[in-house]
Amino acid sequence: MVLSYITWDIDPEIVNILGISLRYYGILFVGGLVTCVYVLSKIYKREGIPQEHLEKLTIYGAIGVFVGARLGHCLFYDPTYYLTHIEEMLLPIAKSYDGSYKFIGYQGLASHGGAIGLIIAIILYARKTKESALKTVDMMGIVAPLQGFFIRTANLLNSEIVGQPTDAAWGFIFVRATYLSPHDVPRHPTQLYEALCYLLFFVILMFACRKKWLKFQSGIVFGASITLIFIARFFIEFIKEPQEEFERYMALDMGQILSIPFILIGIGFIIYGIYRTKKGIIPVSAPPKSRRREIRNKKR
Repeated sequence: MVLSYITWDIDPEIVNILGISLRYYGILFVGGLVTCVYVLSKIYKREGIPQEHLEKLTIYGAIGVFVGARLGHCLFYDPTYYLTHIEEMLLPIAKSYDGSYKFIGYQGLASHGGAIGLIIAIILYARKTKESALKTVDMMGIVAPLQGFFIRTANLLNSEIVGQPTDAAWGFIFVRATYLSPHDVPRHPTQLYEALCYLLFFVILMFACRKKWLKFQSGIVFGASITLIFIARFFIEFIKEPQEEFERYMALDMGQILSIPFILIGIGFIIYGIYRTKKGIIPVSAPPKSRRREIRNKKR
């Protein structure tokens, strides 16, 4: 007998020790960053960029993504509450009815805010290291969908950002999503849809760059990355349940509204990159140090 749906009843908390919770979300968020850094280390080595610059980018990028994602969630989706509860915006706590605070972890991160935070971090990194900001965003464009894959997988394990009811054979019954009505019917696993889209985008971009169909420092890689990510986000939002009550009465929800500027920016980068490529004004990357030594030895 083949089930016509999947019952999803995963506890998002792995273990709780003295009130401190270890959750799948945190592990996957950090695991995604570590994986992205590993991929970038291979790219940096191939491009002949010092590894110490990658260490700086990792610090700037991690802080930028996290702070941007957290502030984005608070200010985009519930500014009225968080602007009067600043401590809950900045710290992983929530105020109980009795006035005490409890540790809940950082529940609520917005990808749009994370993208803004990352761009700011890259600008600061480029000023610090004198690396090309355009080349850096192109390289980050490779791994951005990969981090998105990890985050949406974490959302799936959290039973959050779920889809609307469906009679499709792959529908998920999110047992723990009791905040929905009805919550015991099969729904689109929209987190899984997005995760698989992002993983596909990462594979495509990585393959295109390895084949040198796309070149760093043109802006095309970054433009293609954010355009693909936010177009996927825009259309999948149509089958998601609203994340906030006020979105139920909107033609486009907040996620779609915030995606439109990123899509336009991405298209702008692609057009700019095509122009630079046709004009032949993309600087040639310096060869790795080992290759430079080999060239000098030959000249001798």
